[in-house]
Amino acid sequence: MSFSDLFDSGFKKRNEDHFASIVKIAMDDGVISDEEQAFLERLARNLDISEGDFKIILTDYKSHPINPPSSYDRRLERLYDLARMVYVDHIKGDHEEVLLRKIALGLGFNTDNVKYIVDKALTLVNNGADLDDFTEQMKNMNR
Repeated sequence: MSFSDLFDSGFKKRNEDHFASIVKIAMDDGVISDEEQAFLERLARNLDISEGDFKIILTDYKSHPINPPSSYDRRLERLYDLARMVYVDHIKGDHEEVLLRKIALGLGFNTDNVKYIVDKALTLVNNGADLDDFTEQMKNMNR
């Protein structure tokens, strides 16, 4: 096995765990709505989750560990990716914003300002911010 194969399998596993964590958040009320299902399908494609793995994770999402990013930069990076997906897919709306807030909480953002964080993230992405600008502005919003 080559070094790149190890990197690829670790990256794939991290994406699957990240996806499973989002499924857990979507399942917090016991069901996945049609809107959440559509969001999860798009997210799976973006994370390069196969259809087979998608079905397995939906069925057995509890077996994957929740590994919220330990660093604030990683949390911002994941939030940026998710906000971009919401923006690119033109799915901005109440259902998607509520789910994105749940995911932001799962990523470790503070309950008190999660609505503001998600709104700011969506605004920055809508205005074309790249990851560096996004991270900088999100860090500066608390100052």
